[in-house]
Amino acid sequence: MLHPIRLVAATLLMALPMLASNPHAHAAANATRASEFSLSNGMQVIVIPDHRSPVVTHMIWYRVGAADEVRGTSGIAHFLEHLMFKSTEKIPVGEFSKIVGRLGGQDNAFTGHDATAYFQRVSKDRLPKMMEMEADRMVNLRLDEKEVLTERDVILEERRSRIENNPSAQFDEQMNAALYLNHPYGVPVIGWYHEIAKLSREDALNYYKRYYAPNNAILVVSGDVTADEVKKLAGETYGKLPANPAVGAKRVRPQDPPQIVARRLELKDARAGNPSFHRYYVAPSYTTAKPGEAEALDLMMKIAASGTTSRLYKKVVVEAGLASSAAGDYSGSGLDSGTISIYAVAADGVPLEKVEALTDSVFADIAKNGVTAAELERAKSSYIADYVYDSDNQATLARRYGWNLAVGRTVADIEGWPAAISKVSLDDVKKAAAQYLDIRHSVTGYLVPDKSGVAQQRAAPPASGGPASVVR
Repeated sequence: MLHPIRLVAATLLMALPMLASNPHAHAAANATRASEFSLSNGMQVIVIPDHRSPVVTHMIWYRVGAADEVRGTSGIAHFLEHLMFKSTEKIPVGEFSKIVGRLGGQDNAFTGHDATAYFQRVSKDRLPKMMEMEADRMVNLRLDEKEVLTERDVILEERRSRIENNPSAQFDEQMNAALYLNHPYGVPVIGWYHEIAKLSREDALNYYKRYYAPNNAILVVSGDVTADEVKKLAGETYGKLPANPAVGAKRVRPQDPPQIVARRLELKDARAGNPSFHRYYVAPSYTTAKPGEAEALDLMMKIAASGTTSRLYKKVVVEAGLASSAAGDYSGSGLDSGTISIYAVAADGVPLEKVEALTDSVFADIAKNGVTAAELERAKSSYIADYVYDSDNQATLARRYGWNLAVGRTVADIEGWPAAISKVSLDDVKKAAAQYLDIRHSVTGYLVPDKSGVAQQRAAPPASGGPASVVR
């Protein structure tokens, strides 16, 4: 799942002196650059101009994802994403991506719990064709029974190769299933195998007709365009599509009851590497948090567990030598909630209990005593540097705006993020750590190699079909 604001830039540290010495750099991070308007059918449109080269990124975001699926049809959001590349009356089977390629462009798609997105990167003069094609498949998708069943086999094989054959992926899936007591975030985006195997053409069409409509979509265009150009082209293509009155209301999903007990699990697998300790906490997201809370959690985890200079790494790996690696992250991109995740891979011969105890002491100290002013300022500068560097990439910009808008945030929220980060205080970080590092709201897991020699039972039948990908 993408971070709501930034994708980490490998060169972010280069920006720190610039941000410290150049006040215009921070002003640039806060500059308004996106235009926003809506079509008469309710479609939201965002335009992010960048005239350095005659290239555009064209994205369609649907406000629907795996967490909106009907119980018992897990995987249908991802399944439909695959099927959207089949055919319409105008586009023959399998030709969508080939047409994009022949026009010199690139395309792809991805599904998350809260959104599904389709995108193309093309030269500016190809943008009208991309809008025409995307508008066509928004309402005119054709699904042949045989093609649906073939694609279902593809996705079953994808699940086998990515999940059943990967103990780390199986473990993560089980951790998430235990973290959420009732909320659909506990169901994997790709779906459970036994439910994917029963998905039908009718399931796909019902989901498509229910959620794929202009008034449930966000058009994001970044690159060598103006708002007036996009408004004209969008009106001539998407603007002709009828709205669907069945969508557009606030999404309401099953919610978790109060979490009152910590959960633990262990997965043994002969294919696992060194034993590892993992901890996931439920936390608020940028959409659901009180003002400043999500930013405080972001900064807290940056200081505590991001990279080799973090408190966790220095304490557990460098000083104590109990682990070969250790890290953590805050993901605040969800519509309904976010997560704090922590892990450490034990050094040879070190019991996981010792790794867990020392890891807990690092976070307990932050919850009790907070962080230092120097740590907080470094973390802020680093994140603002991320934001500045990511703003130099039109595709990253399109994702930044699209994802945030799909989960209910605004252009002002997105462009005001650097200022919000800058306002976080030492007390804010301490309070966030004390409140949300609550063991009752967590699941703890050990992933260990199984040295018994007993073969693992597999739930999946023998492979059939070809490989696929959640991101096509």
